[in-house]
Amino acid sequence: MSTAVITGATHGLGRLVALDLARRGFDLGVVARSASKVDDLRAEIGAGVTVTAFVADLSSLEDVRRAAKAIDAHYDRVDVLINNAGIHAFSPRVTPDGVPEMTAVNYLAPWVLTNALRDKLIASAPARVVTVASEAARQARSLDPATALTSAAHYGRTKLMDIMFSQELARRLEGTGVTANCCDPGFNTTGLGRELPFAGLLEKALHALRIGDPARGASIITRLAVDPGFADVTGGYFSVKDAAPLECPEAGRGVVQRLLWEETEKLLS
Repeated sequence: MSTAVITGATHGLGRLVALDLARRGFDLGVVARSASKVDDLRAEIGAGVTVTAFVADLSSLEDVRRAAKAIDAHYDRVDVLINNAGIHAFSPRVTPDGVPEMTAVNYLAPWVLTNALRDKLIASAPARVVTVASEAARQARSLDPATALTSAAHYGRTKLMDIMFSQELARRLEGTGVTANCCDPGFNTTGLGRELPFAGLLEKALHALRIGDPARGASIITRLAVDPGFADVTGGYFSVKDAAPLECPEAGRGVVQRLLWEETEKLLS
């Protein structure tokens, strides 16, 4: 039985990906803040698939490390790791670790979780790591690795860092049988901007107009996770539009990817 670990699987794109992977016979490890919401997902999936909850607040690096340790101990193998969870905060908040909340959830949590499970993924090869980025990464016109992790968070910059992380990870995993790819799932009505006072009404209106169907966004995530055509592809960034390859925005290309990785190691050491 193949195992997929996914963050943010109790709602939105992650829920749809989890349902699809369950239909394909994957056992699921779900990293979520609420065990009861994982129970709801388990009930929706039904019998025949094992869904295991790993409760963690992804804004807490201690929680992420604890969840990773529990996942490593629980599974003999991890075939797919999907870094899907993300937030788009409209008010600045700093975590107890001293970093902006969006940076912690959108970038540091995937970095910590993936690196903590690195040996498990390599032992499970062929295995895949899929990280959900965003077209908003193009909004980041510059990125200074020395200050990016602790300066005021910008959603687009955190998503640019996800692309940079995924591509640098691919280089560091070369020859191990573990691939690392990321994607832009497009515009989706998934509650990402739920902090806005009018978010609920806006989402209902968009649903009525059939704009931002999350099933489309979920499909590119699932495709990178299971499609045989991507079995040997690594270091890519792909569009929701027919999985067309995308370039990392200019601010995040080249040696800056390695420098950001090294600054992240420093921050977390």
